[in-house]
Amino acid sequence: MTQTKIMNSGCHRMQRRHFLKAGAALMALDRFPHHLYAGTRKSAQDRILLGPAKVPVSRLAMGTGTNGTGGSSNQTKKLGFHGVSELFRAAADQGVFFWDSADQYGSHPHLKEALKTVPREKVTIMSKSRALTAADMRADLDRFRREIGTDYIDIVLMHCMIDDDWDQRYKGAMDVLSEAKEKGWIRTKGTSCHTLGALKTAAKSPWVEVDLARFNPAGVAMDDKPEVVAGVLKEMKAAGKGIIGMKVLGAGKLRTKADEALQWHLGQQLTDCFTIGSESRAEMEDLLRKIPAASTRG
Repeated sequence: MTQTKIMNSGCHRMQRRHFLKAGAALMALDRFPHHLYAGTRKSAQDRILLGPAKVPVSRLAMGTGTNGTGGSSNQTKKLGFHGVSELFRAAADQGVFFWDSADQYGSHPHLKEALKTVPREKVTIMSKSRALTAADMRADLDRFRREIGTDYIDIVLMHCMIDDDWDQRYKGAMDVLSEAKEKGWIRTKGTSCHTLGALKTAAKSPWVEVDLARFNPAGVAMDDKPEVVAGVLKEMKAAGKGIIGMKVLGAGKLRTKADEALQWHLGQQLTDCFTIGSESRAEMEDLLRKIPAASTRG
C-alpha cells in the first residue's frame, strides 16, 4: 500500500471515530459559554491579511468539503456542477471572496466554471494536496492549476497531516511547495492537521505559514478538547502564522446550534478566518446574517 493510501485510510478511520463521539459531544451543547463575544462587530466579508505572506481573504471561506472524501463531498453531490459554481458566484457578489477547495473534494472543476464570470484577481483560492513525495506534489500542482484554470493558487496546504513527524517524513513535498512559492505558482503554504501531535508540529515548524485547524465548542471532529486545541492555536498565533478555522459547525453536526457555535468561535479570537461549507444559497446567506449578530451583544 502506498504512503498516500495509508494516509487516506488513517483519515477515514479517524472520521468514523469522530462520528461515534459526536452524539456524546452534542449532549454538551447547552453548556456553551454564551458570555463570550468577540467585542467588535465582525462580518463574513471582512478583509483579512492572512499569515506572513499577507494573502487577502474574506473572514468566511466558501467551503466545498463538508464530509468530503474520494473526490466528492456533500456540496458536489447535493448541488451538482452548476449549483456549486453558482454558489461561488453568489458569494463573490456579496463580498465573500475566499474559495476553499481540495483534490479530495473534487471541487476544482466547479471553481473553474465560476471563474468564467468572476475575475480571477477578485478571489482567493485555497486547495489541498494529499501528495507526500516531491514527484507527487509537483504533479498535483500542475494538475490543480489546469483543473481550476489558473496560473497560480493562492494557498496550498498539505492535507490531513496525522503523523507527529510529518515535517521530517514528507520533506520532498514540502520542498516542492517552497519552490512553487518562489516561482509564483502559489502565494503561501501550510497544513491541515487531523491529530493533536501533527497540529503541535505545525505550530513549531517555521515552514508552516498557514494552518487549517478544527475548532468548535463541542469538540466534534476535533484533534482534542477545545481548550487543548486553543493552547496550540495560541502558540501558532504568537509565531505569526495564519490560522483558518474549520469544523466550526462540526461537519454539520452543530448546524442547529450555529448561532452559539459562531459566537463561541469568534469570541475565542484565535482564528483569522474560517471555512464553512454551505449546502444551499439560503444557508450561505443565513451565515452572512448570523456572523455579525454572533460577534457582539447587539
